[in-house]
Amino acid sequence: MKQMKIGIVGTGAMGTGIAQVAATAGCDVVLFDDNNEALLRAKRNLSATLEKLVAKQKITADEAALTESRIKYASYLTDFADCELIIEAIIEDLAVKQKLFSDMEDIVSKTCILASNTSSLSVTSIAGSCKIQSRVVGIHFFNPAPVMPLVEIIPGLLTNENTTATARSIIDSWGKVTVIAKDTPGFIVNRIARPFYGEALRIYDEQIAGIPEIDQAMKQIGGFKMGPFELMDLIGNDINYAVTETVWKQMYHDARYKPSLTQKRMTEAGLLGKKTGKGYYNYAEGAALPIAEIDEVSARYIFNRILCMLINEAADAVYYGIATRDDIDMAMTKGVNYPKGLLKWCDELGAANVVTFLNDLKEIYGEERYRPSVLLKSMAIEKKSFYNG
Repeated sequence: MKQMKIGIVGTGAMGTGIAQVAATAGCDVVLFDDNNEALLRAKRNLSATLEKLVAKQKITADEAALTESRIKYASYLTDFADCELIIEAIIEDLAVKQKLFSDMEDIVSKTCILASNTSSLSVTSIAGSCKIQSRVVGIHFFNPAPVMPLVEIIPGLLTNENTTATARSIIDSWGKVTVIAKDTPGFIVNRIARPFYGEALRIYDEQIAGIPEIDQAMKQIGGFKMGPFELMDLIGNDINYAVTETVWKQMYHDARYKPSLTQKRMTEAGLLGKKTGKGYYNYAEGAALPIAEIDEVSARYIFNRILCMLINEAADAVYYGIATRDDIDMAMTKGVNYPKGLLKWCDELGAANVVTFLNDLKEIYGEERYRPSVLLKSMAIEKKSFYNG
């Protein structure tokens, strides 16, 4: 693919990370922020990141210098005039994004693709402020963008097929793994992953097990690299809670996505995880994570409960055409490092066993939260699997 000129809006960790990815891939990048201090900070942070990569011998000093040389720091949107693709990576506020997209339309060419890195807002809603909605698409990177391989490509309701295909081709050329997602709340990963956090919080709230024990169960039985509370602390409890609340509201308060009061209180208290030094665990210098011991029966119950809820979400994503079977399993392994695809996991367990486990929970709790997917129920009856017919 020919060398392109890419615009990036936003100099936070995500915007700077995307700029690094694009520049490393050989693109000329315009990184915009209307705050000059933020621009200077982004430049310092990027230089420090590249220096670390050189020190670790991941790249050469010449490669680092070349990457830096391709990035122009801009404080005026007019610097985007000749860009072919612009990716917005700013605050998750629909009104703010809509105004930005409307403003950019008056500056760029009619063929420039306008993309949002939104993780939970509707691409169609963002595009609604534009005169040419067909050129607006979602390009959702995962943090940190230079490290995480997955990128979700999300066409809005009026996105042109050529726009989607071109956006995917560009991101593929940057060495990323792309999947196509329907424009629904949370797209693939942030929708399907909700029970990993939500059900773990529910188990904790019910005093079935403590935080270290729940994390240990998922690592010990499931082979997850991180437990749900460790991962929430890494993501930031404020960010994770905000995404949960957004998905819940956009799904018309479906009980499956109901936020936890525990997570709300953690956010209100400023216990946000690693970035504040304390969350569900203490990250102060010298502090050690607790060593959890949990018996096999309890660990198996916790693992099965969270996994079955995850599988149920993945099956529903297939049923409602959110993404293909292969893209769903790819997204969960490449986007959040799950040890295997959830639909493959379902085949190993058997759809009938997953349905039985969920029905037992639904009987105990009397809540729609645990209703099995229509697809899973039909697969159980017909003795079908996702990968073996």
